[in-house]
Amino acid sequence: MSEINIVDAPPGIEGSGFFATSLDKVVGLARSHSLWPLPFATSCCGIEFMATMGSHYDFGRFGAERLSFSPRQADLLMVMGTIAKKMGPVLKQVYLQMAEPRWVIAVGACASSGGIFDTYSVLQGIDEIIPVDVYVPGCPPRPEAILDGFGKIQELVKSESSRRRHSDQYKEMLASYGID
Repeated sequence: MSEINIVDAPPGIEGSGFFATSLDKVVGLARSHSLWPLPFATSCCGIEFMATMGSHYDFGRFGAERLSFSPRQADLLMVMGTIAKKMGPVLKQVYLQMAEPRWVIAVGACASSGGIFDTYSVLQGIDEIIPVDVYVPGCPPRPEAILDGFGKIQELVKSESSRRRHSDQYKEMLASYGID
């Protein structure tokens, strides 16, 4: 009989017919490969994301096949493109409607820093209104960069302790954004 080799198995104790590890590591592994992204696309970065979803790059092979267009069913907010200051409260409301744990990727220069639009009407980075976990650079970023950013989120999700969201430091960070 051949042995089954688990590539992404968390560190633990292995033996003939059993595998032991901590519950946090198993939950992290399961979460990291079953993220439901909500694409919040407003401009050209959204087009690059559509290419990422196509068969050539196949975003679904990372466990994110199902896009969620309802914030209540998503756990990853992917903000792509220019966010006007009038759109800021809408973006924050979408973020608040997502259940914990939730993660955010700022895709492209506009979502990360306002991009070339250094004007009174454009938000100079979404981190002014919501916390961001991963920034994907580029104008617009290539699909490979979006996949790399998603891989960084998977690493973060896999290694995150279930207690982090209840820590005083996390609550202080949310309070700095005006989030209870």
